[in-house]
Formats: sequence, C-alpha cells, structure tokens
Amino acid sequence: MTGTAAPEATPQQFTFEQMNLQVGMRLQVITHRALRPAQNFSNVIGWVKDEYLIIKIPFEQGAPIALGEGDKLTLRVFSGVNVCSFNAIVERIFGRPLLYAHVTFPKQIQGTSLRMAMRVKVDIPAQVKTAAGFEQVGFLVNLSVSGALMHTKKPIPEEVEPVAVQFTLLTEPDKRQVIITAKASIRNVNAAEPWPDGRPRYAYGMQFIDLDPAHYMMLQNLTYQALITDRQKIV
Repeated sequence: MTGTAAPEATPQQFTFEQMNLQVGMRLQVITHRALRPAQNFSNVIGWVKDEYLIIKIPFEQGAPIALGEGDKLTLRVFSGVNVCSFNAIVERIFGRPLLYAHVTFPKQIQGTSLRMAMRVKVDIPAQVKTAAGFEQVGFLVNLSVSGALMHTKKPIPEEVEPVAVQFTLLTEPDKRQVIITAKASIRNVNAAEPWPDGRPRYAYGMQFIDLDPAHYMMLQNLTYQALITDRQKIV
C-alpha cells in the first residue's frame, strides 16, 4: 500500500436496470438553486418506469430543505461497486405530512466503478492484537474495503501473522460509532517519515481477511462519500 494516486475511473453510460436502484436506497441530492451546489441525502420511495421517480425530501438541521417544482437536481446513488449519477427536474412536491417529491425519470445515467484498490485518506486511531497477546497502537492513514495502511511507533514482530486490527468508524447519517475488528495479513512494512518527536515511524500495509459483510458495506460507503464529496481524499 503506497501513497501513489489511483488513476481516475472513466465514467460509463448505464441503463436504469444496470443502476440496480432499490426502494429505500440512500442517494445524494444536489440542488442548484444557489451559486454553489448544495448536497443533502435522501431515500428512494419508488418510481413509475419512464415517467418519474419518487424521493423523500431531504432534511437539513431537522427541517426539510426548500424544493420547488422545476428545480434542477443531480442525483447520485451508490449501488454495489458503482456510483451512478443523473440529472432530474422536480415535477411535483408533496408537503407535510408526506414530504416527498416526484422528479423526472433518468434518461442519461453516468456510472463509475469503485475499484478494490481505491483507498481513502483517514486519520483513525487503531490497535493491533494477536492471539499470543501482543498489542500495538497506531493510526490508520488510508483505508479501503481490501485493507489499510497503519503507522505505528514500535515494530510489530515479524512472526505475528495474522493480526486483528481494531478501529472505530462513524455510520451515516446518524454518526453512530461502530467498532470494527478485522483479521488482516501484513503484506509489507516500510520505514516512513519519523514522528514529530523524532521517533521512528513504521508503516504496515495490511490486507483484510474475511471482512464482515456489514463492515465491508461501511467501508464501501466511506469510499463513496469521499468520491462524491472530497476526491482529494482518494489515493
């Protein structure tokens, strides 16, 4: 796991069926009413094929955002290993207590595949444990569905294999803390730039083994969030 940048995935045309949209699926809603587009999150309620989609009106700070008929939207949805994006226009607003909207059915859908190697820059405290009782603390500096790069102040014994890596992620949108314990294999070790106090820094590239499906989805969502909100975090 090096710090080299991953090449951009080339967007491709997707059909509606290939997008694999599901009722209840979370999607990003980007409005264009102001000079700077605003991003919020919503859920799919349903659709009538080739006519309209039904989406929940997004909330911001506990209140529904302002939407009007004729507003232009960009909708993005994360489905499996793809991020799909399409433009839509608000056709009809249903106010309280329903709070949903009809938007135009997607005609042109752009999709980008999330590669297994796509990693996100992070700064997450982590701990390595072994069956023999060895423990070491450090920080994850990048993370993906396939593995992580961890920096430590002390070396991990070479004979220790595999290891258990424990760290905490925040779920979206409720910001709930979830402790993840993943079995991992150490694939490489390198000397990195020393810590600010001058002590040596050890960099361990780790590959996850049999990651829990729920944790896999959380890491996919982490990559998705970085891809659509802050591409500078993608490495």
